[in-house]
Formats: sequence, C-alpha cells, structure tokens
Amino acid sequence: MKSSLSRIDELTARQILAHPQQLGIALKERRWTDVASLVTYVQEQDVSHDLAMTDAALYRTLRQQITTFYLRGGGALNLEKLRQLANQSS
Repeated sequence: MKSSLSRIDELTARQILAHPQQLGIALKERRWTDVASLVTYVQEQDVSHDLAMTDAALYRTLRQQITTFYLRGGGALNLEKLRQLANQSS
C-alpha cells in the first residue's frame, strides 16, 4: 500500500538518504517526524519505476541510497513506533 507523503516529507527523506549520517543525528535529536518520513518513503512509497524512464540517473541514485539504508540497518526501524513517538512530541 502506497502512503502519500507530503512534498516536504519526501524531500526530508531524500535528504537523509543522500547524507546517511543525518539519520543518526535525527535519531539523537529525537526528530521522530523526520525519521518516520524516511522510513515511510523507503518502506511504503519507494522510488517510482516511471522515474527509471524519465531520469535514469536519479532512479539509480535513489535505489543505491535505499540499498545503503538497508545495509546500514535501517530495516530495523519500526515505522509504527516512530509514528507514535512523532505524535507524542507534536
């Protein structure tokens, strides 16, 4: 099921994917909304396959960044728990 992220949330997720060290910073700073946006983007929204036709370089870059996210242990992040934490801190 594809979740609809706002453009700001998508840009936040893509920024963290592009700079993986920012995930650790966001976790340390308890920026749960940002981390939840990232995990939502990676797990539910993902990269549109249409992008492979329109911008192959960007598609490859995003796919590589998502692969790196998983290799660094990002798959262990619990989206539901992050959403709960984000709602509590709002």
